[in-house]
Amino acid sequence: MMSPGKEYYSSHSKLPFIAEKGQEQLLQSKVLVVGAGGLGCPCLLALTGAGIGTLGIADFDAVSVSNLHRQHLYSLEDEGKKKTAVAKERLSKYNPFIHLQTHDVLVYEKTVLPLLEGYDVIVDCTDNFLARYLINDACVYLNKPLVYGAIHRAEGHVTVFNYHGSGTLRCLFPKDESDSTQSCADIGAYNIVTGMVGLMMANEVIKIITDHEEVLAGRLLTMDVLTGNTMKLQYALENRSLLKSRERFGTSINNSQ
Repeated sequence: MMSPGKEYYSSHSKLPFIAEKGQEQLLQSKVLVVGAGGLGCPCLLALTGAGIGTLGIADFDAVSVSNLHRQHLYSLEDEGKKKTAVAKERLSKYNPFIHLQTHDVLVYEKTVLPLLEGYDVIVDCTDNFLARYLINDACVYLNKPLVYGAIHRAEGHVTVFNYHGSGTLRCLFPKDESDSTQSCADIGAYNIVTGMVGLMMANEVIKIITDHEEVLAGRLLTMDVLTGNTMKLQYALENRSLLKSRERFGTSINNSQ
């Protein structure tokens, strides 16, 4: 008789691009999702169902009513509660066979390295460029792949940074954005595009862990969910981008991944 845990993943294990070997790789992996909002919620749900063995949830925010149309882990009764606590409770019911680890912490210079260092893959689901550059620089310093996703109204973007020598955020966007960069709270967020991008980010995580050959490293996938148009923009690793990250955290950067 099949164990409950094995039965839970039985459909994925039948897929040739995952199979039992890939499912075991997922179960042995440690993934951190930074940001449990519009992108983080669908990403976390997908990674939980996929069987990421240790799944970290990092967020310092509380649930607000304006979040609910796109952040499906929360409900009206959760208003004012910490997102990490609610997310863990919901996800543990969805899949009790994985370990969920919460980090109710503000990500800044002093906290980012200790936060990221215990994980294999980092997922950036934040919504401002100051945090994104910080997470990017920390991933370069720690030599960890970084899955990136972003939205702007009906448009979504997905790519993977720092994977097997691929480019980083600073290679794609060399100039730091300022504090004036508009967030979803300023310009709105379409729940269709947040859901699609969050799921595609989870897909890249799974591809990285299972050694799929088509990881979106060095390629930015852009989609417009209203027109259905997609395009891929290629970008390359630039040494000056690595130097910029080195200046932030030190000089010992290993690019052998």
